[in-house]
Parts: sequence; structure tokens; C-alpha cells
Amino acid sequence: MSDGAPKAATGLHDLTACQMLAGFHGKQFSPSDVIEDVLAHIAAWEPHIKALYAFDPDGARKAAKDSTARWQNGAPIGPLDGVPITIKENIATKGVPVPLGAATTTLTPSPSDAPPAARVREAGAVILSKTTMPDYGMLSSGLSSFHPLTRNPWDLAMNPGGSSAGAGAAGAAGYGPLHLGTDIGGSVRLPACWCGLVALKPSLGRVPIDPPYVGRVTGPMTRTVDDNALLMSVLSLPDARDGMSLPVQDIDWSRLDDTPKGQKIGLMLDLGFGDPLEAPVRETAVNAASAFEAAGAIVTEVPTVLTREMLDGLDHFWRARSWDDFLRMPANVRGQALPYIYAWAESGSKLSGVDVVRGFNATMAIRAVAAKLFAEYDYVISPVSPVVKFPAEFAAPRNDPLKPFEHIIYTVTWNMSENPAVSINGGYDADGFPIGVQIVGRRFDDRGVLAMAKAFEGLRGPQRPWPTAPRT
Repeated sequence: MSDGAPKAATGLHDLTACQMLAGFHGKQFSPSDVIEDVLAHIAAWEPHIKALYAFDPDGARKAAKDSTARWQNGAPIGPLDGVPITIKENIATKGVPVPLGAATTTLTPSPSDAPPAARVREAGAVILSKTTMPDYGMLSSGLSSFHPLTRNPWDLAMNPGGSSAGAGAAGAAGYGPLHLGTDIGGSVRLPACWCGLVALKPSLGRVPIDPPYVGRVTGPMTRTVDDNALLMSVLSLPDARDGMSLPVQDIDWSRLDDTPKGQKIGLMLDLGFGDPLEAPVRETAVNAASAFEAAGAIVTEVPTVLTREMLDGLDHFWRARSWDDFLRMPANVRGQALPYIYAWAESGSKLSGVDVVRGFNATMAIRAVAAKLFAEYDYVISPVSPVVKFPAEFAAPRNDPLKPFEHIIYTVTWNMSENPAVSINGGYDADGFPIGVQIVGRRFDDRGVLAMAKAFEGLRGPQRPWPTAPRT
């Protein structure tokens, strides 16, 4: 654990986005007051966790000052006006290079905001900084060839997870209430699991992104479900740049009062492959299911959707895809990549075209099995990661480039099937390290998934205080 006993909220930085907005409306404090408190908090934490890239305190102060003036005039420009936010570095923001966590990337300022960044800026959010990620987002880790090593605020010796590593660490450390990540195999849910946050992987297309890709989404990472829903109300607005985005729907993101009573919920536990399910993680998932059952849900244990063959197929496809990216680089540039990532991708050169096509086709096989499961169940509860924690210096829990995805067995399924899935803290291990629970819903039922997460917030009881910065 980090030095200094955890304690209750002591500053504006610990307020939720909903609380901040209420404070602005009631003129209890201003966006400028909030940003100064958040910046002081970052100064205490950042030397220890290294969560930020392209940190812009002057720009944040200017945006907060403008927001303060709008609130004083009773004219906020949007639902996030004055609320601090961080944005994962692979989500383009105008004028800032996008290194993708990799030393192999040519640093060119982005000509415009990507859709998620554009939406939060239009809504008045104060962009504090970009956040770190590992090489190309292909690790569940804070390890990168471009950024300094990102650490977990709950225990500086441990990994925050990834690939939204900086976002997870920033959220746990209290760098404001709102954080944006991306997820193609678990990259918002895994750091949320290991950092004690709430993170939604939306249905594919619910949040427009650029560039789009199979299974890839942008998702909100927050401390509370209400803040997650607030951010989704902005992120889900349309953008023509994403040809895979869903038709605009009139979703009342503030309505999260669905009851678990009568809901048919599947409990997915031991899968029989991948990293073994550790006892504290299993206990946390079972306790969550029991809480829903006590609230009137009908809970039944269900088999896995994913198989060993499917997981290996996805691995093969991603290796070949990444090796193609490396082949386009000069050899001297290629050598600057993280050795773990390079070794993993290079093994893709040995795969045949048939191997790669079979691998990609695992996506369709996963969709078919998932559809059958959700024809019978409203929601599924499972672990997020089978592993409680792993060292900060590791690229993954096994730290083996030939077995890189043994820990994403509970998360990657729902990227490929396009179902919404949320990670929410469900408990702690004996050392006080957070353990997440995953709640998955039918395709397009993003609001329902958040409603079940909101119900779980009440069922699980009070959470432990957030970690405090080490004494220096």
C-alpha cells in the first residue's frame, strides 16, 4: 500500500462530477477552485505513478477560468462545463502528437480532436492531460517504450493494468472525476478492476471513434456509476467520421433505477483455461451474484462463451496484424519497440494465411455463442481478471510474450460479441487491493448494464477510502 493511511475525501479533487456540477450551480465553488485543487493533488501523486502525457496545467487553468465566467453568468455551455477530465493518449486531441505508447511512432501533432475528445470539449469539460498507455495498446500493463512506467496508486509495486494504464492510475489517485480510455480486449475494464474504478465498455458503435476497428471502443472510467452515465450522455452523441457507429438513440442515461428483481442473471466462473481463477477473485464474483440473488434476481451458473481455440485464434490474428505494422517500419525504428511486444508480433511471421483467417473467424464464432447465451439471460456476472494483481514492471500477469492473453479470458469475449460490459469494484484482497466484478448485458443495452452496476453499488455497501499520496 502507498504510504499514509487512506482517509475520507478532503478536497475538491475527490468530488464526483455530479457533485462538482451541483457546486458550480449553487456557487459553492468555481471550476477555477476545482482545477487548482486537482493540480495540487497531481503534484503530490504524479512523481510516484507517472500517469500523464502532454500534461497542460496552463491550458487547464485557462479553460477553467472561461468556465468560471460562464457559470457566473448562468450560461454553462454543456453538461460537463468546468469538470476536469483526462483523455487516453491514443484518442487524438488537436495539436498533440499521438505516440500510441511506442517509441517507434513518428510524433506529429493531431490536426483535430477525435470524436470522444470533441464531444467532451464541446460539453465544456476541462481537459487536464492525456494519459499513458503501453505500446500500441496491446498490453494490459503500464509498461511502455515511450512513457515512463505507470504504477498503481493502491500499491506502487503493482501494475495499474492497461492498456488504459494512465487513466486507471489517474482515476484511483484522484486526478479529477472523469477519465477516457479505450478497450479492444479489456483495456478499460482491466485497469478499472485493478484500480477500483467503474469502467464501461460500451456496445460497439455506441460511442463514435476515429479510427474505428473491430471490437475497439472508447469507454468512460470514473469512481461512481452516476459519473459514468453522465459521461456516456456526452460520448454517445453522433459523429459522421465513424462508419461503424450506431443510429442515434434517445437514451435517458440518468435513469438507473432498474431493479434486479426478476432479472435472469448468469454467473460465469471457472473457464478451464487461461490464468487460474484466484480464490479472492472467485469469492468476490460469487458474493456479487449472491447479493443480486438476495435482491430478487434469478441467478444460474453458466458455461463460458470463449474457448481455448477462440482465444488462440484472436491471438494469432492480432500477432499477424501487428507484425504487418512492424514490417512497414525501417529496421532501426522497429528495434525501438518494447522487446515483449516485438517478440510477440514477430511470432506472427510464422503463421499462414489460413491460420490468420481462422483466427479472425473466432470473432464470428464468439458472436454466435454469445447471442445464444443472451437469448436466455438478461445479464451475466463474472470476474474481470482471474488474477488479483501483478508487479508493475511486468508486461502482463504471466509476463510471457508467447502466452500474452491468458488474463483477458473474461473480457475479450464481449469486445468481439459487441455486448456492453462494465467493471465495478466488488471487494478487496487481504492487503486491501481492489478486485473488480464484471456485469455484461445484451447488445445495445448499455443503460441497463449501468443500471445493474448502480444497483450493485447499493448492494455491496460502502467502499474503502481511496489511497493517499506517499509522503516525500
